[in-house]
Amino acid sequence: MNIAIYFEEAAQVSVAFMIGAIIGLEREFRSKPAGFRTMILISVGSCLYTILSKETEMGGGADRIASNIVTGIGFIGAGVIFKEGISVNGLTTAALIWITAALGMAIGYHNYPLAMVVTAIVVIALFVLEPVQRFINRFHKVKDYKIRMVELGNHFKPELETFFNEHGLTFRCMKMYKENNDAIYMYRISSPDRNYDLVNQFLLAHQEVKSFDV
Repeated sequence: MNIAIYFEEAAQVSVAFMIGAIIGLEREFRSKPAGFRTMILISVGSCLYTILSKETEMGGGADRIASNIVTGIGFIGAGVIFKEGISVNGLTTAALIWITAALGMAIGYHNYPLAMVVTAIVVIALFVLEPVQRFINRFHKVKDYKIRMVELGNHFKPELETFFNEHGLTFRCMKMYKENNDAIYMYRISSPDRNYDLVNQFLLAHQEVKSFDV
């Protein structure tokens, strides 16, 4: 192989390293599961596999390796998604893992302009659009509560719904079920002033409430 090809491939891997580092810095800053080193390894690994797939002499080998990269990245992305209470976390990190792998593949195929444009879009989405997201969240008026009672909590439901009505809260009981001799209530609550502290304080002070998740 011509020595120039080695330098060209080294340059590709170096660019993939830098792109992974840029995206990984944001995840590391926010203490996310897939941080600085992880994003670098994903980008560089995807780039390397893409380079190797182009060098294979087997018919259709490049397509097979590229599709396997996507499949493998899917498993890694699924590993950072976890459920906490009734909320699901890690979706943004999983999406970043997916797009970081795609950027590494783009570098491996010498598509530098597209990789640079997409990297800029990702950086804008992560840094510039964060204040926009916070502004939108200020108008988010609906929260889901999962409330676990001490045993069956026979008097809790009417007391809670009376409390909601007294404070002008819109509510809907989504689900009720029994688990390990405890009653579980799932409520969807809408507060006009987006202030849920009153609800939280009521649940914390209620003697029949064992725990609750938002």
